[in-house]
Amino acid sequence: MMGSTVGQFCIAVNDLEESVRFYTEIMGLVEHGRTEIPNVHEVHLAGAEGEHGGRLQLAKFNPTQTPQPIDHGRALWKVYIYVDDAVATWEKAVAAGYESHMKPERLERWPVIVGFVSDPDGYLIEIIQSEGPRPGH
Repeated sequence: MMGSTVGQFCIAVNDLEESVRFYTEIMGLVEHGRTEIPNVHEVHLAGAEGEHGGRLQLAKFNPTQTPQPIDHGRALWKVYIYVDDAVATWEKAVAAGYESHMKPERLERWPVIVGFVSDPDGYLIEIIQSEGPRPGH
């Protein structure tokens, strides 16, 4: 019997191809497929673990199905993207014109380096570079 796990999140985007470029070319995720259902075009992304790790799904709704721009409300705070080099990834995002919220820095409490940028739709992206196991894990 398999235990429970969180496998995938789906976020709404305004420009599907721009979002795909951001998450693949800058964040380093890999496109694993596309799906079209009535009124929605979706792209499935994953990291190096492929189907065994967390996945992100991007959904572009027919313009009559969702308001423009995307209303984030308070439901989704941030998306975590684990990378090999947080500084290089953050620099690449900023150089491409994406808004920075925090330069990467080493956290005192956890063995990680983190930085923050916004994606094309304004979702807050936490770029994380692990430097060892977290305390208690």
